[in-house]
Amino acid sequence: MDEIPPENSAMAKPQVVVAPVLMSKLSANAPEFYPSGYSSNYTESYEDGCEDYPTLSEYVQDFLNHLTEQPGSFETEIEQFAETLNGWVTTDDALQELVELIYQQATSIPNFSYMGARLCNYLSHHLTISPQSGNFRQLLLQRCRTEYEVKDQAAKGDEVTRKRFHAFVLFLGELYLNLEIKGTNGQVTRADILQVGLRELLNALFSNPVDDNLICAVKLLKLTGSVLEDAWKEKGKTDMEEIIQRIENVVLDANCSRDVKQMLLKLVELRSSNWGRVHATSTYREATPENDPNYFMNEPTFYTSDGVPFTAADPDYQEKYQELLEREDFFPDYEENGTDLSGGGDPYLDDIDDEMDPEIEEAYEKFCLESERKRKQ
Repeated sequence: MDEIPPENSAMAKPQVVVAPVLMSKLSANAPEFYPSGYSSNYTESYEDGCEDYPTLSEYVQDFLNHLTEQPGSFETEIEQFAETLNGWVTTDDALQELVELIYQQATSIPNFSYMGARLCNYLSHHLTISPQSGNFRQLLLQRCRTEYEVKDQAAKGDEVTRKRFHAFVLFLGELYLNLEIKGTNGQVTRADILQVGLRELLNALFSNPVDDNLICAVKLLKLTGSVLEDAWKEKGKTDMEEIIQRIENVVLDANCSRDVKQMLLKLVELRSSNWGRVHATSTYREATPENDPNYFMNEPTFYTSDGVPFTAADPDYQEKYQELLEREDFFPDYEENGTDLSGGGDPYLDDIDDEMDPEIEEAYEKFCLESERKRKQ
């Protein structure tokens, strides 16, 4: 990964803090605030008149923990969080601290890598501070570069080192998918530098084919494989072919466990199916009996007087259906729900004797069985 050049933009004037991202308690005499979600010692010190307000680190960490516990609150609270940071993060050191806090949360808390990447993308577009040392996105990529530079040693390290390295790899994968780079004419692209970095991280993992390294590679390719392959194909590159070949070599030669080899083979199978993607037809056509062989699939099944089933797909459907309607005229005083409209008893039912015609009985049994089967589907 090459050095990220700093972007040229003037330092924006810090905004005034209006309210914190979480529900806040404000005082007309207080220049600061404290969110009600913080620990009780903040509340007590505030009410006692002490100026023991939360630091930037405490405020950000509490918000990160809040997102970890309630990821669904991201959409509703991220805008206010960014506005608060714009009034607070006004120095290089504060921006560096913010980047480090988010990075640590995204690489140390299980399942926070996706949320961390989304958070990084939002802040990269909404934080106004842009010092000479680099804006939020540049500092974030520089922090990732620090970990990237020791990839080979980390992939060969002990179990704890490898675990930390794997968390970084998956976070970088999420960043590649979620970090949007806006061009001068408004187009949105992904960071090419992350694409290059992921390729080299895969090399490091496959060069040290112990089980947990291979499992991490499988997770990364399941996450980003389709997007990476599309990007490489656009550039005329065959990187994915090389990766698949390397996986096949690992399955044949490496001393990894049987389960991991099965995972690798499943990944190769997934890629051969275009990463499980199904391409819809380019144009929509209304389904008709002529262009859709399943057009009559959900049509009801009727039975003739001889017990022969038929549906709307049969050529003589109209004739058979008309015959069915004529037979139903024997029930002029009954609605479909069985309500007697004549005011009398059940004249038709009263006339039924116990000796039903064998053919009709057989047809009736077929009808009941078919109805029961459809009801259970």
